[in-house]
Amino acid sequence: MTWTELDWPALDRLRQKFLTSTPGAAAGLYWETPSDLTSYDFTYGERIGWKWDHVLRELRLRAWQPATTTRSVFDWGCGSGIAARRVISFFGAEKFDTLTVWDHSPLACDYAVTAAQAAFPSLRVATATPSLNSAASTSPIGLLLISHVLNELSPDALTTLLALVARAEAILWVEPGTHAVSRHLGTLREQLLATASFRVVAPCTHHNACPILAPTNTRDWCHHFAPPPSEIFANPDWVKFGQRAGIDLRSLPYAFLALDRLREAPPPPADLGRVIGRPEHFKPYVRLLNCDSSGLAELELPKRTDLALFKHLDRTKAPLLYHWRHDGHKILAGTPAALPSV
Repeated sequence: MTWTELDWPALDRLRQKFLTSTPGAAAGLYWETPSDLTSYDFTYGERIGWKWDHVLRELRLRAWQPATTTRSVFDWGCGSGIAARRVISFFGAEKFDTLTVWDHSPLACDYAVTAAQAAFPSLRVATATPSLNSAASTSPIGLLLISHVLNELSPDALTTLLALVARAEAILWVEPGTHAVSRHLGTLREQLLATASFRVVAPCTHHNACPILAPTNTRDWCHHFAPPPSEIFANPDWVKFGQRAGIDLRSLPYAFLALDRLREAPPPPADLGRVIGRPEHFKPYVRLLNCDSSGLAELELPKRTDLALFKHLDRTKAPLLYHWRHDGHKILAGTPAALPSV
């Protein structure tokens, strides 16, 4: 696919469906032709891929990867299959034996299977059987991938999905970074931790109840921003796409949840915090919303305290994980989380 081959009318039609869809009503109705999926994967799908890239960078910072026994991937609600391709490429196709995909749309399943087979010739790729995808099944699932589905699911579909989650060894779940969807994902986090033997890998830096869901924090939501590749801003085709789709190419908000069953893993350092959203920069200081083992707190870093850190918080494209030292709401020192030594 190239920009000259792009089906712009198909993208316009898809955009309209995205904007008008209601939970459960549009499932499987997005895709009318294989060309829809090809054009989607090249544009909207690529933007979702950038979100997955950023989530995977954070997992690397957390020194996390699937357990050696996790040899299968299940991409549920796969769409064009962008999530599975990003994850398998990141961790290495040699770590997995099989990829299973499922979507309400047979067109989407066919596209995801074909694209994955082209990308990973040695991987066994197939569409999920009805029995594997059934809420009544007890078949184990390895690494379960879920991407951008919560705002489309009916209550029955969500029940089915949570039954699959309960059978998984690990879950990577990425959603749009809206207030409603993020808080819904946070509620599911609490439900899963209460009813299944999961531990939180990310974005949390603790295993406590989510402080954002406290009654005093209803205006807040756990969301983050992925950096798009800088070269797209000099690309007239991406600029045209952004304008036609009504999208701010600079903004890629997302919410996510990573869970696994490695209960024996050591807890994160007590001073490790995750910045929620973006830091706000003012002339004399930067203000940020930090979540750590002590809860949710609005912290401020005076510019004069650490000029290098002040500038770093404005420019970094890395996941916003920091070791903080602060006195009340005033930051005294901060160090970005470092990549683990090899």
